[in-house]
Amino acid sequence: MALMPKRVKHRKSQRGIMKGNASRTNFVAFGEYGLQVLETSWIRGKHIEAGRIAATHFLHRTGKVYIRIFPHKPVSSKPLETRMGKGKGEPDFWVARVRPGQICFEIGGVGEDMAKQAMLRVAHKMPVKCRFVKRRHSL
Repeated sequence: MALMPKRVKHRKSQRGIMKGNASRTNFVAFGEYGLQVLETSWIRGKHIEAGRIAATHFLHRTGKVYIRIFPHKPVSSKPLETRMGKGKGEPDFWVARVRPGQICFEIGGVGEDMAKQAMLRVAHKMPVKCRFVKRRHSL
């Protein structure tokens, strides 16, 4: 089942402008290791689900995978070979807006080398450049 909200206030949304770096969700909060986005982009629900499956499959039920992004934004498209006009198309898929510095996946309960390999597999599923980061422990 595709990731999408249960209910929304408005069925269709405008595209909007994405600029700047992430001011929230830019540090590892739940696990020990994370995957940080380095570009501004939309990430589809399909990509998030593919990353989750890749991580859980590699870890063999050891550790825990945390997903820090969720596709809240609907993207509409008109059918192929349709003439101009006649209004906006129906919602086609859902995306999560990500900005540079945002953490999209986290892993806890496994060693660093295993987490790095799992995150590499997740990064291959993402449509943006990502990097592996560790949690900063406060003293």
